[in-house]
Amino acid sequence: MKKLITMIALLSIVLFGCSSTPEQPADASAEAKVENEAMKNYAPNPQVPDDRQLYKAGQTHLDEKGEITLKKVKNENGTYNMGPIELKITEAKVMHLKPDYSLVDYFHTLTHDEEFDFVKVFAEIKNTSDEKVNFAPVAIMETSEGEKVTWENDIYLDGLNEEIRPNETKAGNIGFIIEKSNLKDIEITTSDVFNAEGKKIEDAEKIKIDF
Repeated sequence: MKKLITMIALLSIVLFGCSSTPEQPADASAEAKVENEAMKNYAPNPQVPDDRQLYKAGQTHLDEKGEITLKKVKNENGTYNMGPIELKITEAKVMHLKPDYSLVDYFHTLTHDEEFDFVKVFAEIKNTSDEKVNFAPVAIMETSEGEKVTWENDIYLDGLNEEIRPNETKAGNIGFIIEKSNLKDIEITTSDVFNAEGKKIEDAEKIKIDF
């Protein structure tokens, strides 16, 4: 009888201990996803699949626009000031895209491959002045593999290269198709900053992002 009482008491302690211990999430490691500016300010793109849930190399997302796979990612927290322009780079990704058949023609203006790799950068731009200015966060991008592309080849077209009104903030993606995705870094050269009359008021900036 004493043994039975002792066993019941021990069982009660074990059950109580289990029930009072908070359950740990399965993905509680340092690699767990943390919401960043790119997530909060994301605007769906009509041609490129949503990559918000891709935060670890090898992850894939499939939707009506195609299949996208993350190959490299770097979370940035860089702020760069060029006169009245405050530029924040919060995220850079290298991804592989298999566009849906309905979108193949759209990308044929930039590549004849039916699937391809590209680099995407999320940027936020703020005009801190009371005057209109013109600025492009990425005028030229060069990879560590020697590939160079210009703003004219942007596949996202989020309107970040357009005029910025006084005290306006813009945020969005800029993406460029690349031939070689096994890169170590990218170097971004912004445009100069121009006023509404087209006069340069601040020099361009070079920004390097290591993967």
